Amino acid sequence: MPHTSALRPPSTVSRPRQGDLGRRLSTRRKQLGLSHQEVAARCRSAAGYISYLEQQPVTSPSAGFLICLANALETTVTELTGGSAALPPGRGRAAHRPQFTELGAGECRRLLGTHGVGRVGISTPEGPLILPVNYTLLESAIAFRTAPNASPAAAAGNRIAFEVDRMDDALSQGWSVLLVGVARAVTDIVQIGLLDKKALSLPWAGGDRSLWITVVPTRITGRRIAARDTHFSPTVTGPELQ
Repeated sequence: MPHTSALRPPSTVSRPRQGDLGRRLSTRRKQLGLSHQEVAARCRSAAGYISYLEQQPVTSPSAGFLICLANALETTVTELTGGSAALPPGRGRAAHRPQFTELGAGECRRLLGTHGVGRVGISTPEGPLILPVNYTLLESAIAFRTAPNASPAAAAGNRIAFEVDRMDDALSQGWSVLLVGVARAVTDIVQIGLLDKKALSLPWAGGDRSLWITVVPTRITGRRIAARDTHFSPTVTGPELQ
């Protein structure tokens, strides 16, 4: 029988804050390009219940339903519930017959536009450093902000590397984009104001990080590793269901 939970989205004017499971469910569903109806069909549930799980701050689906939902989203219960959030990415085994592809500049720029955290590689008197930063994609550059006395500020005036990637442990696939260019500190007040408005987020590190640095790439490359086949099948039970 389908899962037709009695739980229904509450009929309130304000939407409740999304919970951790809801965020992960929604993100994974969108990564696969699936609608609520398609996910529901895969796990024999109701589309309204899938939408409800995404929206609610606290939900407690049964263990059996979580397994069905994870299989429908081609992932694991551990990934879906955030059990691997504190672990480094890339712990999964290599996919069967993976496909390696070099990416063109246009695809690299498109992927840069889908992300908000990257890594800046700089040289310092103490040696090379690689540091994560929140970044914003501009028409022909990327921009990130830092504190004037913080390590990333050393990038200004130097040729640096900047890298962004996305790993999908459930499918053992992902992509990375690397750009190289000269970093420049932004001093024009008008440009700083425009960057503040365009930023996707305040810096995760918090504090006074008012120094904007832009990097116009002189070289941009990327690569993708894709699994030829996913493990999901509507008729075959996956390893986690055995």
